[in-house]
Amino acid sequence: MRIEHIAVYVNNLEGAKEFFEKYFNAVSGEMYHNKNTGFQSYFLSFESGSRLEIMTKSDIVQIENSTMHTGYIHLAFSVGSRGNVNSVTEKLKADGYKILSGPRITGDGYYESCVVGFENNIIEITI
Repeated sequence: MRIEHIAVYVNNLEGAKEFFEKYFNAVSGEMYHNKNTGFQSYFLSFESGSRLEIMTKSDIVQIENSTMHTGYIHLAFSVGSRGNVNSVTEKLKADGYKILSGPRITGDGYYESCVVGFENNIIEITI
């Protein structure tokens, strides 16, 4: 068994698509738009075969975004090496994204950094 995809609602669909294309080499499918409901989405594919669906709709409910809450907390991307963790983190930092931690070796042995990415969602970058 495998997870087929993860889905995330966003306010800025095009901005989220560009974020994942720029920093994580996502390849976007065609936009789906249901004109009856106003729902729009893209499926983004990554080199590993994993997929992320980003979605928007005018009537989505906004919730306070905190780093400490129950439920899904971050998306983690494996970029293949310490050097890549460092370079992606630096690229995000240079573009004004807040670095929460790292790059560093965690207590359980991962080499990672955590960044506040698009629309305040936490992105973990690891080997």
